[in-house]
Amino acid sequence: MRAFTAPAVLGALLLLSPPAFAAGGPPGHGHGDHGGMSQLLGEPAPKGQGRPVTITMTDYAYSLKSIPVKAGETIRFIVVNKGTLLHEFNFNTAAEHAEHRPMMAEMMEHGMITPEKVVSLTMTMPDGTKMTHTEPNTVLVEPGKTAEISWKFTTPGVLEIACNIPGHFESGMVSELKVAPR
Repeated sequence: MRAFTAPAVLGALLLLSPPAFAAGGPPGHGHGDHGGMSQLLGEPAPKGQGRPVTITMTDYAYSLKSIPVKAGETIRFIVVNKGTLLHEFNFNTAAEHAEHRPMMAEMMEHGMITPEKVVSLTMTMPDGTKMTHTEPNTVLVEPGKTAEISWKFTTPGVLEIACNIPGHFESGMVSELKVAPR
């Protein structure tokens, strides 16, 4: 009888596992909701509803470093891109953003986005899995354009707002979203 080592078993399991992008990923990429809306401290609200909060994006910066919100409040994020590059407005946990960044790099590598525009919000990856960028907590905004997200915050906590396009977060394109108790 042959004994198997832990590395051999692990390697076999990895080969037999579905690709990582098919099994799930952070909200913001349509690969499963990886913890659900609860980690996002609320849920999507009807479009156009809520207290308006305007965020202007320039190349590598958001106009607001911190956005205060109260639990129970609905916010209508109005996101304006005054930069020359494509930018993302995405609120999530810091850990989910860290997981999201390599996916954004893949989107760039495979032509879903370019430095200035969105080519497609959905595509089939080389491994056959589908990748999307259509979750309700994120939006890609081309230069000179405006987009909106309406969200009802139900739970106190802190989220990160980040642009996960390669190099943007690393250049400082990050803000904080604080949801205080009622």
